[in-house]
Amino acid sequence: MRAPSTADAVRSMFTRIAARYDLMNALMTGGRHHAWRRRVARAAAAAPDGPVLDLATGTADLALALCALDPRRLVVGADFSEGMLREGRAKLAARGEGRVPLLAADALALPFRDGAFACVMSAFLLRNLEDLERGFREMRRVTRPGGLVIALDIVRPATPVWDALFGVYFNRVVPALGALVARDRQAYTYLPQSVDRFVTPAELARLMEKVGLREVRYRRLGLGTIALHVGVV
Repeated sequence: MRAPSTADAVRSMFTRIAARYDLMNALMTGGRHHAWRRRVARAAAAAPDGPVLDLATGTADLALALCALDPRRLVVGADFSEGMLREGRAKLAARGEGRVPLLAADALALPFRDGAFACVMSAFLLRNLEDLERGFREMRRVTRPGGLVIALDIVRPATPVWDALFGVYFNRVVPALGALVARDRQAYTYLPQSVDRFVTPAELARLMEKVGLREVRYRRLGLGTIALHVGVV
């Protein structure tokens, strides 16, 4: 029997926590995750006319944020966790939002033609990719010239004292909260570990440039714990 890959393990983990994912996000961030997603949506709304791909859509919060801001824009959500997609579809149905198709897709092998989208946006995807450069190459491939690639993710703070405090919160409080609320300490132990081994915002910007994205810029949010990157194809 084939041993499960890292991607298989991550997919299984997100399916396990899908039902409590939104609640955990709200608790961990004090509800600020919605404001960060709105920042991504505002950046995506500035893309040229055309459809937008919300990659690793999860429970579709980012897709909904863009629909609220830009109602005429077609937004397609994709995720490799069927559990997350089920939660997303239920949320869209409950809100009467029928304009956002959700489909299963692997971020490292997207099932879309070259230049299919005016923008590819993602929130909290990058740390989970087995091959970050390949992921960006796929995002660039399916984005048309002049379009945008936008990514939001968790990073370590740049200030040593705040970084130490953030580390205590993320490595001790978050796993305990995950065990209590999501009944999955393992998943919320993986989360801080994925942040610890993730690249810095500056390194991420250089990687985006390496794959051919232009005018790459980034901004830290959430007291330096969140980075929003934008690049032009």
